Amino acid sequence: MNKRFLTIFFLILIAIIIFIGAFKNEILKVFYPLKYVENVENYAKSYNVEESLIFALIKAESNFNEKAISHKDAIGLMQIMEETAIDVAKKYDINIDENNAKEDILNIDNNINIGTKYLAVLLEKYKNLEVAVAAYNAGIGTVDKWIEQGIIKADGTDIENIPYKETNNYVRKILVNYKMYKELYY
Repeated sequence: MNKRFLTIFFLILIAIIIFIGAFKNEILKVFYPLKYVENVENYAKSYNVEESLIFALIKAESNFNEKAISHKDAIGLMQIMEETAIDVAKKYDINIDENNAKEDILNIDNNINIGTKYLAVLLEKYKNLEVAVAAYNAGIGTVDKWIEQGIIKADGTDIENIPYKETNNYVRKILVNYKMYKELYY
């Protein structure tokens, strides 16, 4: 009886492992969804940013909750600070109403537009994914100071030295998400 039970148990376990292996990507897609695809495709193309990177950032920032507002008042899918959003909108002629900025930033299209443009600006400035992502989280001034003081290198080869634990973890999270989106969809 005991041997029979173990045999059945191991056969079921093997079947489960085979099933999971066969549907691994489909299971992972539940945890790494594609939402707001039209908006992401549009602004990825407009600003020359990889779609998988935009999805990775949205996943990490808001987990696709378009109404998300953080404890630091970052807004929407891409968790953009109001001041940053207004600045980016002004510089790059993106139409938002400063008097109604929070609502305009919560708008899905505006949020992905502004967030992607800001990410494109950071990628152009730093010429490095890891450093640009660190700046998206910690701010340009902070990252510039880290580079100037030799805390991190401009080429991103030592991201483990990022002194803010939150930003350090954030960069790693984005990189994992980015890899997953590339493998699952691109």
